[in-house]
Amino acid sequence: MRRRRIGLGRRALLGAYAVLVVVPLLVVLTATVKTDAELFADPFGLPSGLDLGNYRTIFGEQELGRYFLNSLLVAAVSVPATLLAGSLAAYATSRMRGWVGWAVYGFFALGMTVPAQVNMIPQYALFYDLGLTNSRFGLMLVNVVVTLPIAVFILGGFMRTLPRELFEAAMVDGAGPWRTYRSIAMPLSLPSLSATAIFLFVIHWNDLLYPLLFISRDELKTLPLALLDFKGEFLTNYPLLFTGVVVASAPLVVAYVFLQRYFVAGITAGGVKG
Repeated sequence: MRRRRIGLGRRALLGAYAVLVVVPLLVVLTATVKTDAELFADPFGLPSGLDLGNYRTIFGEQELGRYFLNSLLVAAVSVPATLLAGSLAAYATSRMRGWVGWAVYGFFALGMTVPAQVNMIPQYALFYDLGLTNSRFGLMLVNVVVTLPIAVFILGGFMRTLPRELFEAAMVDGAGPWRTYRSIAMPLSLPSLSATAIFLFVIHWNDLLYPLLFISRDELKTLPLALLDFKGEFLTNYPLLFTGVVVASAPLVVAYVFLQRYFVAGITAGGVKG
């Protein structure tokens, strides 16, 4: 009886949590096919019809497609570059013997404890002197630098669980460090690489701070930065804003739906050392 009451309590809590998540999501989705007046008249009601005018407006008048491509380009370059640099650093620290490897690994992990806001002024000054502000390359570069500690932390923790005997056998067969990294460490780390890639993609895609700091030219704005223009000082078109939010969130939802098994495998990989 006690277990049954506990089970019912858990279901009730999960049901309440589901309502808290689903109701705002449905309000946002239905708002994208409503007019501004219809939304304020009945925020929780169903739309009177399927009006796709908001979607035509954001891709036509608001040119959201350009900002979408900017975000896609920045993320498509930043994520592989961060994975490459992070996997190289993680492999190196995992193969170092003694306290040196742990010290270098800890140095990278220490970068996760520094808030991004602390480095904003010196980063902007440096990038301005190098001519990398208002530049997609500059935005990609700062994305890689800022998220590199996260990649090293995740990948390094996994690579330390790989059997050292595999690398010793490769050395006996004449494989050098680069061949061992490419042929052994990387294939075995695919689950962790997949999880890290999804995590980095979410960070780069949703980033607002650095585009707001480095980008002022309209044609270079990313999607989160462009959505700020949908909110006025005195008046905000919420159906249009919600439509932009749905479009911005769609790639993340699609990526998770199709790659969730890799994400779960990457999170659990390395949890049990074989």
